Amino acid sequence: MLTALIAGAAMYYLQLYAFYDEVEGDSVEIRLTSLTSQRPEPLLVDNVEAIDSDSSPLRFRACFTTGSSNVALSEEFVLYDAPEPLVAPGWFDCFDAAQVGEALKDGTALAFLAEAEIRDGVDRVVAVFDDGRGVAWHQLNETYRD
Repeated sequence: MLTALIAGAAMYYLQLYAFYDEVEGDSVEIRLTSLTSQRPEPLLVDNVEAIDSDSSPLRFRACFTTGSSNVALSEEFVLYDAPEPLVAPGWFDCFDAAQVGEALKDGTALAFLAEAEIRDGVDRVVAVFDDGRGVAWHQLNETYRD
């Protein structure tokens, strides 16, 4: 019983804490793919908080604020067709996948392609809310979906 309890606690810790590293906000550049050049271009952002992990390309999450409106962004950058925000660890408070998903459904946020194939089969997606808050995550693209 004690062994099972220790193993369970270790697994919990490893999944939620051990493999994530907080990334300095200054070292994270938020970029969106331009409609004209089809290349990622930097987005002016503030208050960046981010986590990442070497153990999986899907563990990246970031939160930020921007002064750019969704209308302006949608005229300059590629929208993302099938955004599916992945759940972040509970201790990373600024990223709420359920809230992001609801905002994308009801139109109070738009999803953009940040960078296609940031890693093999993985895209970086950015969602920007009407109030200027934004989040970013990695998700599998059509290479590995289905």
